[in-house]
Amino acid sequence: MKLWLRRLHLLFALVFGLFISCLSITGALLIYAKDIQTAVQPEKWTVDKRGDKLPFSQIVTTLEAQTGEQVELLMPESKAHLAWQVKLGNGEYVSINPYSAEVVHRYDYYSTFYGFTMAIHRWLLYQNSDGDKPFRHWVSICALVLLLEVIVGFYLWVKPRNRLKRLVIKRRAKFRILMYQLHTVLGVYLAIPLILIAFSGMAFNWKNVTQQVVETLTFSKVETRPVPAALASNIELNALALDESYRNVLSVFPHASLFRIYFPKKAGEHIGFRVQNPGESHAYSWVWTNPSTAQVTGFYDASKANVATQVWNFKYKFHIGSFGGPVLEFIWIFIALLPLFFTISGVYFWLKRHFK
Repeated sequence: MKLWLRRLHLLFALVFGLFISCLSITGALLIYAKDIQTAVQPEKWTVDKRGDKLPFSQIVTTLEAQTGEQVELLMPESKAHLAWQVKLGNGEYVSINPYSAEVVHRYDYYSTFYGFTMAIHRWLLYQNSDGDKPFRHWVSICALVLLLEVIVGFYLWVKPRNRLKRLVIKRRAKFRILMYQLHTVLGVYLAIPLILIAFSGMAFNWKNVTQQVVETLTFSKVETRPVPAALASNIELNALALDESYRNVLSVFPHASLFRIYFPKKAGEHIGFRVQNPGESHAYSWVWTNPSTAQVTGFYDASKANVATQVWNFKYKFHIGSFGGPVLEFIWIFIALLPLFFTISGVYFWLKRHFK
């Protein structure tokens, strides 16, 4: 049994190692990808603070006049020196100065360092003519293999006797022995975060299966976010009502921080304000308003969701390590690069064993 598992452990590394290494590197880069692109090209992503930020209505009206396109998505930033990001109706993205509504940069999302790295990490860049991303399933399979590799490796450590004595790193040992000790010790001590990172990565694609696992473990059901009924088809967006809409949002959730504003793509749709309430790991609460009258048409407070929903919503922040400050993010980079180390060291052991 042990010999069979050891061979399976090695086989997975040889077959899936290249792809797992790719996910490992890109996953580590994504933790600081936006910071990297801002530091490398500050003229495209930062602005000079001059006075107060303009009202949402003025920003949207000015931007649509400049670009000739309808605004679909507005992404404000909490930091004063960062430009706001906007998605236009033609799929193009715009970086704007919230103090002047000036267009700083127009770009394709996946041409940026962050977007390009994310596209590799999630679907290996490939997209067919229909817009489907079939390799996202292969990426999920690789994440599943990583999860199984960690479990099998942990079992191989647990099974023999004197397992605790093997959790020692002797710095003066020969290189091959030192590599083996690091492979074992790091795999055992960091098995749980590695398993959870792999599982949360699969959850972005294989939602139904992973959601059932969360529901089984938490003995509750993940809540479905309510969606307000469609408005009359003759109701259209009134840009001047946007500012009043936001004031009404704050009357519903006074302590919430704004994350994104989703504009109606066609007549009869609501304006959606995605916000983060105190107690939430990420922005999962919503307020919808009438785009013409600014009246609140519905809201959802994710901070009061049940256990299964809270765990399910936490997967994004956990996956990227953005839930405990900069120190934890740095630790997360180390953990994200471990699959790369395990693959290289595992292949090294195999080569040394078969090609002396």
